Amino acid sequence: MATAELDIDTNKFKLPVVKATAGPDGIVVSSLRNDGWVTLDPGFLTTAQCESKITYIDGNNSVLRYRGYPIEQLCDQSDFLEVAWLLRFGELPTKEQYDNFSSDVNHRTMVGEDFRTFLGSFPRAAHPMSVLASAVNALATFYPDTTDPNDSDQLDEAATIIMAKVRTIVSYIFRRRRDEPMLYPDYARGYVDDFLRMCFAVPYEPFESDPLYVHALGRLLIIHADHEQNCSTSVVRIAGSAHANLYSSIAAGINALSGPLHGGANEAVLRQLKAIRDSGLSVKEFVDKAKSEGRRISGLGHRVYKSYDPRAAIARQYLEQLLEREDTLKLSLEERALFDVATELERIALSDEYFVSRHLYPNVDFYTGLIYRAIGFDPAMFTTLFALGRIPGWIAQYREMLADPDAKIGRPRQVYTGEAKRDYVPMEER
Repeated sequence: MATAELDIDTNKFKLPVVKATAGPDGIVVSSLRNDGWVTLDPGFLTTAQCESKITYIDGNNSVLRYRGYPIEQLCDQSDFLEVAWLLRFGELPTKEQYDNFSSDVNHRTMVGEDFRTFLGSFPRAAHPMSVLASAVNALATFYPDTTDPNDSDQLDEAATIIMAKVRTIVSYIFRRRRDEPMLYPDYARGYVDDFLRMCFAVPYEPFESDPLYVHALGRLLIIHADHEQNCSTSVVRIAGSAHANLYSSIAAGINALSGPLHGGANEAVLRQLKAIRDSGLSVKEFVDKAKSEGRRISGLGHRVYKSYDPRAAIARQYLEQLLEREDTLKLSLEERALFDVATELERIALSDEYFVSRHLYPNVDFYTGLIYRAIGFDPAMFTTLFALGRIPGWIAQYREMLADPDAKIGRPRQVYTGEAKRDYVPMEER
């Protein structure tokens, strides 16, 4: 095994190196703890918490692969449930495996009346992500025989239940916000097609999902299905390392995803576009003012991608297709104005040296919120749609963590810089 050498003053350490099949190799530093040293890495920007075979990202070259398959090929030739299988089991399914998996998921999409009553107990104005996290956590109480992470059959069933019911839960949350009756699933429809029907159909009237909406939303779910060791995925793994059940661990991930610096970024993009529209300035004037004041513009740049985000390139294609169908989108003048602002902002970001030199390309959040809005979802629902897509990745990461013989309960260290030992002073002497 290759090793790295670390010299600290008179101390010398030999550290094992884990060779990567792609990307940077890993230097195993865990033995330093036994010698009185810890690595200090705020935000874990250069610390790998695990070995993983699920997702590979090369942020400098616009590469995203699931189990080795380029995201572009999966979006072009696959669908969301096939990608969910791939992430969980490591290989593309046979037709029989795919058909059985699709049937298992579709036939578990129904939620019971007690669960519907539970969902109805939340205020209609509650943020959808808070309701979603609570609902996924509550599934453990409705399916207590699927909560043992050490039982492979229970774990498989829990994963299928979550895949199936989160789709239904998100549609229920959406309809309650609009004070509309909740609709039951239709097993005969596809996963995305039926989700759109459950969100937008009028009871007792025929409903046919727009094929472009079905295809576009299916692609957005795929590009969000996993993204390596991001904030919410790390939270799922940390919770799971304590052997918290799959429901609790994914609920923890949903709560992390709700943050405006993570999954909530697509809401921030839409707010940014509205701010530009209402500023009384042209898009260029707004951008120039933001640059001079050192203010960040939402939707531009990414922590990992220093070239064009490959997910953004895919989302952009579908946004362009939607915009080409302006006559059928039935966009209001307000919505049309937002799309016009976004188009001009994108043009500036891709041509202005200020943004290009800083690698501030439009990211996936820049486009996804606009697509969700075009389909008919309000901004508060955007992050729940992100979560719906991310469910397969969280499941795969949780299962990989449990199967890793080197996995330990997550317990980061710190470098203490507070007061040294001091004696207590009685209150009357202070």
